[in-house]
Amino acid sequence: MGRASTVRSLPDRRQKIAAQRAATQRRQTRNRLLVACGAVAVVVFTAIALVVAKANTTLTSPSVPAAAAAPVGPTGQALAALVANTTSVPSATLAKVGAGAGAVKPVPITGPRLTLGPKPEVLYMGAEYCPYCAAERWALIVALSRFGTFSGLATTHSASRNGAGTAEPYAYTRSWTFAHVQYESKYLAFVGVELSNNVPDKATGNYGPLQNPTRFEQSVMNKYDAPPYVAAADSGTIPFTDFGNRYMIVGASYNPSILSGLSWTQIASDLRNPSSPVAMAVLGTANYMTAALCQMTNDHPVSACTQLVRQLQRKI
Repeated sequence: MGRASTVRSLPDRRQKIAAQRAATQRRQTRNRLLVACGAVAVVVFTAIALVVAKANTTLTSPSVPAAAAAPVGPTGQALAALVANTTSVPSATLAKVGAGAGAVKPVPITGPRLTLGPKPEVLYMGAEYCPYCAAERWALIVALSRFGTFSGLATTHSASRNGAGTAEPYAYTRSWTFAHVQYESKYLAFVGVELSNNVPDKATGNYGPLQNPTRFEQSVMNKYDAPPYVAAADSGTIPFTDFGNRYMIVGASYNPSILSGLSWTQIASDLRNPSSPVAMAVLGTANYMTAALCQMTNDHPVSACTQLVRQLQRKI
């Protein structure tokens, strides 16, 4: 009976072993499927992550920045207030700034006196797209306002990109344009020539012409904005400002980055704070310009040609 019992149990054992083998095979198959699915999932998620990362990189890459909207200057009463603040900086504020910080001094030049009628002439040559011109105009307006009165001042800004899409330095530097101004003074004449606007031509990459200098004005720039007065590599640089053929300034007198990101109103407001970086740069430059202008006018008027200005005259 024991034998019979043993024989009878063999098929049960075989069935049990077979069932175990089948279960093992099922587990192995299932595990292989899970591994395979997991691998596929990793590949899929990795691919998705790479796509997302690439998309985010494209959106935030500094090499492809989003184009900023061009700033719009104030109009009406706001513009009138801006003009008033810019052209009437208190003498006490100018005196506190003195030589300022980092301002470039006018350079002496020689030649026949530059005049317009009976008055000594200041000749400015620049362009609206130019950030260095934008910086220089602020100081020139402050200085000339001590000798006379502007009318027709309008706001503008330097360019952001040229027609080829290349970024310009110090984009959208807020400033003024001399394209349509008139200047009245008992002491001086002022001629401002804006050679180009700030709107690039996409086909050529060049900025549109704005004002044409006379042959004489161009000859003045050709003579002094060239060797031996400037390095050969800097010939024709703008802005170019001639103070009666007695002094000149080529290029910006201070770094335009000081004005970066500031609105017209903020710049004009900072001119009233003698400790601000804007005042130190703009008013320091204006004081040196005033020193050159007073040399042209035999130190008149006395309200402009102060003791400080006469001290700066000895430095230029």
